[in-house]
Amino acid sequence: MKPCEEFPVQRPERPEAPAAAASPPAAVVSTTPKPDDEAQSPVRFSNRCSTCRKKVGLTGFRCRCGDLFCGRHRYSDTHDCSFDYKAAGREEIAKANPVVRAAKIIKI
Repeated sequence: MKPCEEFPVQRPERPEAPAAAASPPAAVVSTTPKPDDEAQSPVRFSNRCSTCRKKVGLTGFRCRCGDLFCGRHRYSDTHDCSFDYKAAGREEIAKANPVVRAAKIIKI
């Protein structure tokens, strides 16, 4: 027996609706904006330094705080960085070094 014949593929049958295919599709276009669309503002990527507003183009540096900076303000001490580097370092060290405890030895 061939491997293909061993496990035949069963496909679900599709019900055919000739009447639905003959009628033109009804396109419904809503002109009223949804409340969720109004609340969300479009995400706009700026190409300027967040501190001095200098145009950076392709030479911009994205900080861990999420802002874009020029070469002068790219380091966290030269701009008002809101990212907590100390907590991030602690988490990374805790993940890399799990706590290892030996089983308690019963003395005889």
